[in-house]
Amino acid sequence: SAAGSAPEGSGLTQWQRVTNTFAAPSKTFEDIKRGYRSWWLPFVIMILIGYVLFAAITIKVGWAQVAENVIHLSPKSEEKMAQAPAAQREMSMKITQYSMEGAFAASPVIVLAVVALCSLGLWATINFVFGGKATFGSIFAVWMFSALPGIIKSLLGAVVIFTGAAPESFNLNNFAPTNVGAFLNPQETNAALYKLASALDVTTIWSMVLLGMGIAIVAGVKRSSGYIAVFGWWAIF
Repeated sequence: SAAGSAPEGSGLTQWQRVTNTFAAPSKTFEDIKRGYRSWWLPFVIMILIGYVLFAAITIKVGWAQVAENVIHLSPKSEEKMAQAPAAQREMSMKITQYSMEGAFAASPVIVLAVVALCSLGLWATINFVFGGKATFGSIFAVWMFSALPGIIKSLLGAVVIFTGAAPESFNLNNFAPTNVGAFLNPQETNAALYKLASALDVTTIWSMVLLGMGIAIVAGVKRSSGYIAVFGWWAIF
């Protein structure tokens, strides 16, 4: 029984699965379906590139400036901050700064937790709603590989920062020119329109297409079912 449950063949190498995610994604997902569910390499790549962006923000912008920009982009928060006593305002700024910096520094733990939670939701959706037969481990691995296009956004963000972007205009919520919202002024654009323009991000949509394809393959259902599951949850959120 142990031999019967083992994956057939030698499978792809980790690097082959990473490169195929961009060049021939179905090969990567078929390999995961066969039982090769190791996900450590895409995870390490994403974390390393994330820390490149973290270093760029720390060196060229500064987290105190990031916190100030975030509050400045929220009229309600800025008004509340302006009305607060000086000591309270200083404490609020420090809390905002350290919470954002700490979340970035702790990204490995946060990424694992988020991917695990979201994979659980997709596992339940693709199996119980669409009649799939995916395991949680296969969905988790698919998510890790599908998230790889996000490294392009992080790299572009680091390039923009290092090439001289003004620290006062840095927006942590939209730091790379991968969506229309990055070219709009959030203070002069309708809030709903700006959020929509920012949500239609090239790398995000690319990842979701890969994720929909991947969960459909490992679950043995139509690709349309995978896309409906992924884009359905995205639309809800």
